[in-house]
Amino acid sequence: MATVFYDKDADLSALAGKKIAIIGYGSQGHAHALNLRDSGMDVRVGLYPGSKSWAKAEADGLTVKTTAEASDEADIIMILAPDTSQAAIYREGIQPYLTPGKTLMFSHGFNIRYAQIVPPAGVDVSMVAPKAPGHRVRELYVEGMGTPGLMAVHQDASGQAAEVALAYAKGIGCTRAGVIRTTFTEETETDLFGEQAILCGGVSHLIESAFNTLVDAGYQPEIAYFECLHELKLIVDLIYQGGLNYMRYSVSDTAEYGDYTAGPKIVTDQTRQAMKQLLADIQSGAFAEGWIDENAQGRPWFNKQQAEARETRVEEVGRDLRQMMSWLNPKVV
Repeated sequence: MATVFYDKDADLSALAGKKIAIIGYGSQGHAHALNLRDSGMDVRVGLYPGSKSWAKAEADGLTVKTTAEASDEADIIMILAPDTSQAAIYREGIQPYLTPGKTLMFSHGFNIRYAQIVPPAGVDVSMVAPKAPGHRVRELYVEGMGTPGLMAVHQDASGQAAEVALAYAKGIGCTRAGVIRTTFTEETETDLFGEQAILCGGVSHLIESAFNTLVDAGYQPEIAYFECLHELKLIVDLIYQGGLNYMRYSVSDTAEYGDYTAGPKIVTDQTRQAMKQLLADIQSGAFAEGWIDENAQGRPWFNKQQAEARETRVEEVGRDLRQMMSWLNPKVV
């Protein structure tokens, strides 16, 4: 069974007198910084000069400094910049100021797991990872609730790394919902696998393939959109509330019958083998090596895929239909 920590297991006094630097002010950065401040912590935000987030953070009432300045004066440094930017930010603005006794924190284990960042001995290295987008982390905190999270310790120089990490988790509201202890390796590998097999890669390609199957068979694209994409939210919400059994309980018997008969035809032995290969590439570092190399080359393949994905048939139809549904607050990128 997993080890789960709650408010009663964490003590904010572990952060008393400590200066905390939040590096980055995006989705997670703004939530961590504001929640910690509202929990009574001494927070500053570290950004590069000219960052468009600088004025936003100041408008939110936070102290903003350069990454180097914030890292120099902080006792705890939480890196919340994108994975692909962290190594350069660390080398230039954090590493020179990472003196013994300090704590370096992450919300995702990628750069530690794949050795893009190798902290020196004498510092604590830990992770607190809320399992929700940053805006939700902030919203629930303000409402007096919290999002579940993960906590891990990679390097415990002080002997108090776990205590400080749990206090940090409490400061952003995660221990209100529960924090599961994990490792950097487990968090990184499961996170990448989930994104690729289900949450992003699996779902998006299943939607597009199903949509194209109906349209190519002569059905109206608008009808195909509703059946293969729009209604997915209804099903996911049921699963989110009560798991797969609650979803099956809630849908029609015909839909449930189709679940049992068609599912194994879509997720075949070949699909399961592909999932195993995805996991193997994540575990071996092959995926990370390819992604790091792609970024080093300026992302030519990634940018091409991104541009093509924005102009697919399902996206063209969806853009028009979503404009008819103003209550969705439709987004365009």
